[in-house]
Amino acid sequence: MSENSPQPMFCYVHPQRETLLRCNRCERPMCTACAVLTPTGYRCKECVRGQQKIFDTAQWWDYPLTIIVAGVLAYIGGFLARFLGFFTIFLAPVAGMIIAEAVRRVLRKRRARLIPPLAAGATMFGGLVSPVANLVLMVLFVSQGGVAGLYGLLWPAIYAVVAASTVFYRLKGISV
Repeated sequence: MSENSPQPMFCYVHPQRETLLRCNRCERPMCTACAVLTPTGYRCKECVRGQQKIFDTAQWWDYPLTIIVAGVLAYIGGFLARFLGFFTIFLAPVAGMIIAEAVRRVLRKRRARLIPPLAAGATMFGGLVSPVANLVLMVLFVSQGGVAGLYGLLWPAIYAVVAASTVFYRLKGISV
């Protein structure tokens, strides 16, 4: 054999797996199961995790603030959605955009991975408080209004779903 033949390398996580792949940041050998494709090449999971921590800038109080702001604004929007009827379909994304920008402004553009799902959940909850309360009252007093009253709960439910999805995607940074 020649002297310049490469020595076999083994994955640092799975020592039984032979590999020729190295992390482009820390140069540790890794198998294909441990490799994460990035725009600059393959990196190990630890290097990727370390890079992602830089982007989490939220403080502990940002999480309850997100829930309160999104929930209150969504409740107001859900209350107004009862009166808008069919136009709720067109105005719910606008309301979601307003809620997302209010959350972003209150947080002073700090970000974390949990902020978008928390804001979307609070938006869904805030938007559905009024219709669910009406549904409970309707079930208790079935004789007044009957099944036709359920139609009035449709638009606030559509508002909650559309606004919550808009809030999530707006805060996540995904543009469609």
